[in-house]
Amino acid sequence: MPAVLRVGPHRLFFFSNERDEPPHLHVERAENYAKFWLLPVTLASAVGYNAAELRRLRALVDESAEAFNKKWREPFRI
Repeated sequence: MPAVLRVGPHRLFFFSNERDEPPHLHVERAENYAKFWLLPVTLASAVGYNAAELRRLRALVDESAEAFNKKWREPFRI
């Protein structure tokens, strides 16, 4: 699972075996987890994060969505 970015305690990554799903990014911090679709950026699921944290994470993903989308496609040669 390639890490795309680390921001403070958050690790943003994707699984290289999820080719059958639309481009997305996973975010983890300890036991907290979130998944964001990239096109358009929307929250797919979350556990443990509060609403304020999810807004900040969504803004972070939104700022770099184009770069994350490109990075997500690299292992699949899409």
